[in-house]
Amino acid sequence: MFEIIFDPYNYPFWVLVISVIAGAVLIISRPFSTYLTFAYPNAKFEAMGNPFVSEKELSRILDSKSLSGFKELLNTSKDYNIDGENTYDVQQSLDDAFIQTVEMMQKDSSKKLKDFYDVYLEKIDIHLIKNELKNKSEGKKSDETVISQAVLINTKKLLQKIMETEKEDLPDILKSYGFGEEVAYVLSDKNVDFLTIDNVMDIYIINRFKVLKVPYKCEQAKQKFVKNLIDILNIKNILRAKQLDYSKESYEKLFLGAGQEIAYWKFKEMVDVDEIPQVISNLEGTSYYGVLKDAIERYSKEGSVQVLENALDSLFLKLVADISTQNYVSIGPTIRFIVSKEFEIRNLKIIAKGIGENLPSEMIKSYLNWEAS
Repeated sequence: MFEIIFDPYNYPFWVLVISVIAGAVLIISRPFSTYLTFAYPNAKFEAMGNPFVSEKELSRILDSKSLSGFKELLNTSKDYNIDGENTYDVQQSLDDAFIQTVEMMQKDSSKKLKDFYDVYLEKIDIHLIKNELKNKSEGKKSDETVISQAVLINTKKLLQKIMETEKEDLPDILKSYGFGEEVAYVLSDKNVDFLTIDNVMDIYIINRFKVLKVPYKCEQAKQKFVKNLIDILNIKNILRAKQLDYSKESYEKLFLGAGQEIAYWKFKEMVDVDEIPQVISNLEGTSYYGVLKDAIERYSKEGSVQVLENALDSLFLKLVADISTQNYVSIGPTIRFIVSKEFEIRNLKIIAKGIGENLPSEMIKSYLNWEAS
């Protein structure tokens, strides 16, 4: 039998040879097909860039003396066409610009990235759901204008349902929209804990990112992005809790899971110290220590953890830039562009509000985030 299979003068031999060659070509070509999928969108995203996550460009636009001047300067960029006669309308126009950018990215990207974009927009919307659940738990009157702020149609529908539903029926509504038992369980308590609401909703989004499918050779970059995000959120949670003097029992509700560098034992170490400078000292040896150490003097003067949160956000932009560099021919530039665009829009909304309220440019600048060097 083997003599027949390996005899080049027999038909089975050539079937075997062609099968082996076809298999080898398939294995070799699979990564290249992924790279070809990303070639055009990555080139486009890189060409567009995100100028307003750089200190230089932000300083330039901060020189605007009025909202009309701000719009005029911003609209000289090919990526913006902002309108509105007051701060609210300008901010709404900026939100619309972000949605249009994501829609453009979806159109230009592989269909295999649809879930990634949908979950990213869900992440943007989740704070609206959190706030409405808290209002409902406290018996506060709903503000229906919130619905128009949601990006996703599904979020708009869910917000409408929450507003129309009695408190005791909320768990079933949320489960029908894909939220897990943990969310439903929290809302079934007689006295709903807001900390726990924030925690379970953040974990819900994190888990959505973890399990969504991405193209071949993109999973590692996606997971690193998610784990960096978890670390940043865990550190922020501890800093806020220390500033607000939470009880140590409350900290357990703030842990979002292990990230890239912050495991539970490290989280616990930071919880067990009393002062914010000690929290930062416990981060020595991680990527997060340097920027926080550099910001501690300013924190001591101002007494607000917002200074430290801004430092973490700037570092997060740098970490995402590193992911882009390390995964340049696949999903890296896509992740960098959408994250940077989110921060860019946030910066521009802050500037618009500051200019509209005639705040000093230095005060406005203190709330902005640009990529750490």
